[in-house]
Amino acid sequence: MVRDIKLAPSGDVKIAWVKANMPLLRTLEAEFEKTKPFSGLKVALSVHLEAKTAYLCKVLAAGGAEMYITGSNPLSTQDDVAAALEAAGLNVYAWYNATEAEYEEHTEAVIKAAPNVIIDDGGDLVHLIHTKYRELLPNVIGGCEETTTGIIRLQAMAARGELEFPMVMVNNADCKHLFDNRYGTGQSVWDGINRTTNLIVAGKYAVVAGYGWCGKGVAMRAKGLGAKVIVTEIDPIKALEAHMDGFEVMSMNEAAKLGDFFVTVTGCRDIITSADFMNMKDGAICCNAGHFDVEVDVAWLRANAVKSAIARNNIIGYTLSNGKTINVLAEGRLVNLAAGDGHPAEIMDMSFAIQALSALYLVQNKEKLTEKLIDVPREIDLRVASLLLGFMGIKIDSLTDIQKEYLGT
Repeated sequence: MVRDIKLAPSGDVKIAWVKANMPLLRTLEAEFEKTKPFSGLKVALSVHLEAKTAYLCKVLAAGGAEMYITGSNPLSTQDDVAAALEAAGLNVYAWYNATEAEYEEHTEAVIKAAPNVIIDDGGDLVHLIHTKYRELLPNVIGGCEETTTGIIRLQAMAARGELEFPMVMVNNADCKHLFDNRYGTGQSVWDGINRTTNLIVAGKYAVVAGYGWCGKGVAMRAKGLGAKVIVTEIDPIKALEAHMDGFEVMSMNEAAKLGDFFVTVTGCRDIITSADFMNMKDGAICCNAGHFDVEVDVAWLRANAVKSAIARNNIIGYTLSNGKTINVLAEGRLVNLAAGDGHPAEIMDMSFAIQALSALYLVQNKEKLTEKLIDVPREIDLRVASLLLGFMGIKIDSLTDIQKEYLGT
């Protein structure tokens, strides 16, 4: 179920490009083709459906998985990539700019396949099978969650005793959040902003809401582009860390008066709201890099703006009663994917290698798993890092027996 199957050749070109730059996944693809660890299993996947995700799907399919694929955000799906997967014999239910009803239909189609393994990005698949398709729960061996937001949802479910199968918290792996969240988000967010606005960043105020690993990356790259960076936070420790890193720290109420660019990266809702909009400069630019489109209150802007107009592709300007116009990128959805191509291929190579190996861990240990929330095993993290260092031609030291003995005393 894709928009146009004739777009497949364009998608194939995109997938070939990322494959050439993803040596970890190429290694796993070669292994999986020989061992077929997912033979006879159905894998449901909901991740931003672009070329890097497509290659992950092909790697899992090479391992014998019967793939059922949808996108985790309507504006991040690339129709040619979806068509390429469909043409390759995988089951795809997604297209760009799906309506809310279509998005739900696509998500349900993936779950109705009765998957054995779930790979989720934000928690929609896990939520759906627990609420609407509970009869399919016994089929599920377990799943993997890609994002901070999804893990927050899983932790809430587990705390309430509602999580029915084990989930590997992929986002918490060092080879995921230390690189994907920081370097991936940092680069791809500004790529999305820059290609969409075509405006200079240097010399302007960039307000970054949230100083977790994603926020650290966004702030670091803003500084590198010459911006004067302001960080807003609710956590006093993270706020102090941002201050020590050389950034201005203040409340959003104060920052709203100064900012030229606003980027929300919190995983929470109502980060930039009506009072903030009214305080902003004319022409201020707001965007979101959190998973759901609830961080920038676009609903309030739609309801209360005097007028709105498309200022540029992927930019809507909302004119307020005070005469000022607030520009919102990508409808308040993930700016790096809805207005760009997402994280660099080399970064997603690490994250998706963790995903594939975590799925393999679930399958190989399905009879032994007792916990509902599972950390990525340390040996998976270390294998991914060691392999990548090898591909980069980097050699590191190792402990001698005497050093090991010394550290153990």
